[in-house]
Amino acid sequence: MQPFQPAPVLFALAFALSTPALAHFQEIIPSGDVLTDGGAVSFDLKFTHPFEGGPLMSMERPVRVGVFRDGAITDLSPALVDVPVDGKSAWRLDDALPEPGAAVYFVEPQPYWEPAEGKYIIHYAKVVVDSYASGEGWNELVGLPVEILPLTRPTGIWAGNAFSGVVLHDGQPLPFAEIEVEFINDGSVAAPNDAFITQVITADANGTFTYAMPRPGWWGFAALVEGDTQMVSPEGDEVPVELGALIWVKATGMNE
Repeated sequence: MQPFQPAPVLFALAFALSTPALAHFQEIIPSGDVLTDGGAVSFDLKFTHPFEGGPLMSMERPVRVGVFRDGAITDLSPALVDVPVDGKSAWRLDDALPEPGAAVYFVEPQPYWEPAEGKYIIHYAKVVVDSYASGEGWNELVGLPVEILPLTRPTGIWAGNAFSGVVLHDGQPLPFAEIEVEFINDGSVAAPNDAFITQVITADANGTFTYAMPRPGWWGFAALVEGDTQMVSPEGDEVPVELGALIWVKATGMNE
């Protein structure tokens, strides 16, 4: 005979079974993807569920935040400012691009313990900002453990255009990688059902994927990979680590 389980445990189990898993996305969203006259750009860094607008997860101070430009990485971590949202830690970063050329901004967050999934999550996120609409340097790689190489220029894209990229793990294409796609929803889009919240696609044998963005706004592409090593949970157990390669792409409507 199975031992009796207390009501709170049964309730928690029922809740977990009835509630769909929410996709986690590390956001690094700039004030603009193209700076027509160069100059200042600011970034909001949050760890959240974009389509549903939350809940926001507390984001500890990142391991590092930087920009790759002109063949070199510049550490921007000292410029981070803590800007809590709803009592949860989030971050703001200000920078400037006075000269023409694309810059790849990226963040390596602290590992996030997700008890509901029994694993740590580390999502390496990046976004390209093009100064003076140069159209140059947008496909440079930062050299992150997991990273998406854009095949489509990720700036100056119309809504409805397709975005293509290659998922890389340790610098090599990752065959048949799973990519989750979400839209940063301002509340104007209602999903017909939960299947529409997170789109899921699979890369081909060469690690390449393509997705057409149907609506203006910011779209996140997160390729998920299980890490080679485990970490120790707060309870002292060895648990898996989910690595995410994220890139953010803005689609612009033709009537904007």
